[in-house]
Amino acid sequence: MSSLRAKIQDVFNEPACEQNRGKVAKARKKGCSKPLTPGAAAGGCAFDGAKIVLQPITDVAHLVHGPLACEGNSWDNRGAASSGPTLWRTSFTTDLTELDVVMGQGERKLFKAIREIKEAYGPPAIFVYSTCVTALIGDDIEAVCKRAAAKFGLAVVPVNAPGFVGSKNLGNKLAGEALLEHVIGTLEPDDAGPYDINILGEFNLSGEFWLVKPLLDRLGIRVRACIPGDARYVDIAGAHRARAAMMVCSTALINLARKMEERWDIPFFEGSFYGITDTSDALRNIAELLVKQGADPELLGRTEALIVEEEAIAWKKLAAYRPRLEGKRVLLNTGGVKSWSVVHALMEIGIEIVGTSIKKSTVEDEERIKKILKDDNHIFEQMAARELYAMLSEHKADILLSGGRTQFIALKAKTPWLDINQERQHPYAGYDGMVELVRQIDLAIQNPIWCQVREPAPWDCQPAVRQELPRTKSETATLHVVQEFAGTTAGDFGEC
Repeated sequence: MSSLRAKIQDVFNEPACEQNRGKVAKARKKGCSKPLTPGAAAGGCAFDGAKIVLQPITDVAHLVHGPLACEGNSWDNRGAASSGPTLWRTSFTTDLTELDVVMGQGERKLFKAIREIKEAYGPPAIFVYSTCVTALIGDDIEAVCKRAAAKFGLAVVPVNAPGFVGSKNLGNKLAGEALLEHVIGTLEPDDAGPYDINILGEFNLSGEFWLVKPLLDRLGIRVRACIPGDARYVDIAGAHRARAAMMVCSTALINLARKMEERWDIPFFEGSFYGITDTSDALRNIAELLVKQGADPELLGRTEALIVEEEAIAWKKLAAYRPRLEGKRVLLNTGGVKSWSVVHALMEIGIEIVGTSIKKSTVEDEERIKKILKDDNHIFEQMAARELYAMLSEHKADILLSGGRTQFIALKAKTPWLDINQERQHPYAGYDGMVELVRQIDLAIQNPIWCQVREPAPWDCQPAVRQELPRTKSETATLHVVQEFAGTTAGDFGEC
């Protein structure tokens, strides 16, 4: 626990974070995110954050050392995609019970599980995650992993991030520390070149990175390691030979980017692949960093030519949607990097942002939002379900972009909704991704179903009053016969 305490303290004193440097010592110890409320997950614990960062490494086995519920709660918690191996989709856990805890069988059961995975699957590495239970009873997963690695001849990586130590954001950084300590730099690639880069904090949600990688391929830029999206263990182990790095989400792996620059002289910048402008800026920054690191300066010219070509194609496609979407009002109920990157992307085509959530966003994210929107009135920390419903039912927004948890609020308010969180089914990164995002928004808003569901229900409509026509003598006589036969009066039948 002493080594874990030191790692946590090191993360809280992250020197690459401008906001962190400006804090007093007491505030710095609290980290970037809000402290957890006892008994509440608060958007994810440290174990959940570590699993999010490491699980998309597709060819390794991810073994959770703890009760079964820990693995069940965290398995496949992001819609990352793989272009090859599927081992990461297999769930492994030691499934500790109360008897194992009482009898002190945790470490023995962990070693046995590592051996079984080695024999059955033969992965290049096994990542072992500690949990609240195993950390509290004192299981030394680092010692077990070290012994197992020596005996079985494969990498066994301890991930010491039990849930009780802090928030999901802290778990992200502790996962980065595990990669630095046990994975990166352990293998030497034999094909390192001047155009190699790392992409940090890219999760390849719904295959988003596959829309960006072809652009880099056309420039002759090779992604040495994308951490963690669609990653392979060998690629990450040799990531220290890249010449430059792009950090997509600083809240997750800024400590990893900073330490790789210090140890292996890999300069990095922070960027986004959401939106036309941000994608172009990211390509330019990558090319500039590589040239500074020794690549041929002609890369800059090829990059500008590619940007001009791709932007022209994208804007031509978006022109068809602008008349239909310009002036439409969007409400974002998300957080993190999406709270500012998606905002900037939508404003490029004339969409109005009526509000964006900063829940789970860092101070840096909030500052970016303020610069983009130039109005604090459109920023809210967290909106209760009742307030969100009231805002949508009053037609203050034309569409809600959020995660699956709030989709039913939008549906109840009869407002279009689009999934923008990690569960989404469509990729939105890069030039093609921006066109797809706008297309999905247009499809959602223009869907004819909304005209139908907003109409009054048939049972809420008052029936039309029929004008009573004078009856003939024969009709009146027939009516009296029917009424007498049924034993009723005319009042019981009402008006016909």
